[in-house]
Order: sequence, then structure tokens, then C-alpha cells
Amino acid sequence: MESLERFLCSVALLVISLLLPSSLAQQQQQHESIRTMEDFSGYPIHEPGQFGSINLASSLSVDAPGLQKQIDELSNFSDAPSPSVTRVLYTDKDVLARRYVKNLMALAGLTVREDAVGNIFGKWDGSEPDLPAVATGSHIDAIPYSGKYDGVVGVLGAIEAINVLKRSGFKPKRSLEIILFTSEEPTRFGISCLGSRLLAGSKELAEALKTTVFDGQNVSFIDAAKSAGYAEDKDDDLSSVFLKKGSYFAFIELHIEQGPILEDEGLDIGVVTAIAAPASLKVEFEGGGGHAGAVLMPYRNDAGLAAAELALAVEKHVLESESIDTVGTVGILELHPGAINSIPSKSHLEIDTRDIDEARRNTVIKKIQESANTIAKKRKVKLSEFKIVNQDPPALSDKLVIKKMAEAATELNLSHKMMISRAYHDSLFMARISPMGMIFIPCYKGYSHKPEEYSSPEDMDNGVKVLSLTLAKLSLD
Repeated sequence: MESLERFLCSVALLVISLLLPSSLAQQQQQHESIRTMEDFSGYPIHEPGQFGSINLASSLSVDAPGLQKQIDELSNFSDAPSPSVTRVLYTDKDVLARRYVKNLMALAGLTVREDAVGNIFGKWDGSEPDLPAVATGSHIDAIPYSGKYDGVVGVLGAIEAINVLKRSGFKPKRSLEIILFTSEEPTRFGISCLGSRLLAGSKELAEALKTTVFDGQNVSFIDAAKSAGYAEDKDDDLSSVFLKKGSYFAFIELHIEQGPILEDEGLDIGVVTAIAAPASLKVEFEGGGGHAGAVLMPYRNDAGLAAAELALAVEKHVLESESIDTVGTVGILELHPGAINSIPSKSHLEIDTRDIDEARRNTVIKKIQESANTIAKKRKVKLSEFKIVNQDPPALSDKLVIKKMAEAATELNLSHKMMISRAYHDSLFMARISPMGMIFIPCYKGYSHKPEEYSSPEDMDNGVKVLSLTLAKLSLD
């Protein structure tokens, strides 16, 4: 009863203070009354900026158990048994997962729309909706037998960030918009960051998707998209997806680190300053093949050994750069006919190489191509294909966005460091549209793209708070 009386008294004081002429003493009394009401109700109720950003930081409250529950529920939309997650573009499970996220956006009071390829947008209108919005988001597709946090934390965490700001009483000036990007993973059609590449205005990709892009079952991209309810334009025109440069004031992506640095160093937050430049290569050798017993070693033209030698050459050329930021991976190596007693007549490699320095990475690509030609001649096999599938430039985070992310972490009393993303993300392509930044949170042993992938509720809580406060700061800018 005593606490109720104190609460009612505070309400009366607040009403009186709002009606009386302003003074420093009256403002202080008003603040004390609001704080009493907040203590009683359990929810912050002040207006944005009334106590400054530090006080906004102290009022942010994340529903971490609820966020974890949503992540667990989303992981059930999978074509692989738990704890693995397989969620491939435009499959039935992908469509159901999209529906789940759209429902969460609607429950958060966001205006939801989708474009022709299934990029999903949820907007919270600001007080000045004509200003370019501040955007955030990530992806929910998952490579075969992976984990449930990659990308998902940046989508469901973004929805929770909006809910956090709403519970705090914050009112944005610039609108805030969440984007669920279509097909960040290249699993089905071999194209990474498909949705964000199109948003960034890739005309070449838009044309290719209309006519020449098929999956492993020979299903065209357009047919797959239509089966999921997208690409319904009779002319299959995908240019409607393109966004103009400056469409957003800023874009921020919350993501698990996918590496061990934050966990090893005991840090809460990574403020990403740059995203490494990725390139993908496809290489094929053709040899003579033959019986494993009957063809003697001097007479062989072994396409398998050519592939093995090139794989070692990739490692050699990456290390020659003498930079820790240069990496290379032979992620696929296939042999034909694939029988233990048959000399490989064909080999197929897919190579990934990355660097924050574009010129240095391109030098590695040139050396790999030179080695492929040298190996083919030495082993008397044919280099039937050497194709650069993509060769994207790196992206630098915007200085203002970096500043706001670092300020947010500091005001929340969270330890942080500046770091580079060596994995690439939709942010790489959003940087072509607007100023960009990324927030990393730790993940267990740096695991990702495997079922053991994990980020603790505490780390997700920290990440969502930093995202919330950064969005608020940029919205009022």
C-alpha cells in the first residue's frame, strides 16, 4: 500500500511539474518523479534524449530468454535434424522460416514488405519519415548441417533491438528499418549475398538470374523464386530490387564473430572497421584416366594429382604474401569418375581467397592461375577451365558509424576492440548504398558453419544493447 501511495504521489508531482513554468528545480523534481514511476512499474518511461544517451543506455533492457527461445524455434525450420540446421533458399523450410520472421516483425509493430527476390523489410517510422532511414539486419539461410546463430542473431536480434527501444520510450527521428537478406549463403545457386548484391544494383547479376542461373537439379532461379511466391513480374524484371545510393543514412549488422578472437581475449564487443575482399575461383583439369593397375606411372596424365598440386600451390601463394590477412581455401575438390581403381580423368576445384588489401589478393589470384598453367603442362593434362566467379572489392566501415558503435559500447560499460571481418557479409554490399558498420559478439571457440556454433544469452544481450543504442544515436543524428 505504501509503494502504491508513493507511485500515485509521483504521478501527481509529474502532472503538476508539466503544468508549471519550467525551472531547473522543477525539472529535477520531474526527473525524480519519473524515476520513481519507472522503479514502481519496472519499465523505463522517459522520452528520448531527456536524460541523455548515457541514461538511455541504462534504461535498455533485453529479453535475452525470449530471444534465445525465438532462435531455438527458428532452428526447427530445417531440413537437417537438430542440432544441425539446413535452410536453403526458397525451399519449404525457408518459406516457413520467412513467415515466422515476418510475424515477429508485425508483432513488433513494424510495417512489413518484400521485394521481388524475397528481401524482407520491417520499418518503424520515425518522427521525420522523409529522412533516409537507419537500417540493420542480416540473413537466416543456413548452409547444410550448420548452426543456428549465423545471420539469425542479426535478424532476430534486430527485432529485439527495436522492442528494446520501444520499451525504453525512445522515439526515433529517422525511421529504423530491419532487412532480412535473401540468400547470403551460396548454397543453392553458387552466388553469395544474392539479395544484397541486387539491392546494391548489380545489373549483371539481375540479367544472369533471369536466364543462366540454375541449381544442381537444373531448376532455374526464376522458377525457384516463383515457387516461393516471388519474382511474379511477367517480364522477370529484377531491377525493381535495386536501391539508390543514399537510400539509407547508415546500415549496421549485428553478427557472431565466427572466429575466436573476442572469446580468447575476454572481450564483449568487436567494432568492425573493414570487411575483407573475397574472390571465388573454379578450376578444372582433364587427363587421360585409365585403369589404376594397368597404366604405369610414367604414362599417366592424372587430373587428380594436378588438382592436389594446385591445392598446395594455393597455400604456398597465400603464405608468400607475408600478411596474416591473406587467406586461401580449396573448399571443393571433386574427382571423376571417383572410383578407387580408376585414375581420375577430370578434377574440379573451387577456391576461395580473401584479403583486406584488394591488390594483394589479386596478386594471389594471378599466381594461382600461373601455377595452374604450369601444372597442366608439367603433368600433360588440359586446363579446361579457370574462371573467376567473383572478385569483390573490400569495404571499409564508415567513421561516423564506427564512432557511434564504440560510444555505445563504452556507455554500456562493455569492453570492445576494433577488428577486421575476414568473413564477408551482406554489409560488404550495403556499403555500396550507405555508410556501413558491423558489431561482432563472441561465439564459442570461434565455431561457425557447424552444429556446435553457439553464442551465449549474455553475449547476445550485450550485442543487442549496443545495436539498440547505436541505432538510437544514428536515428537522432
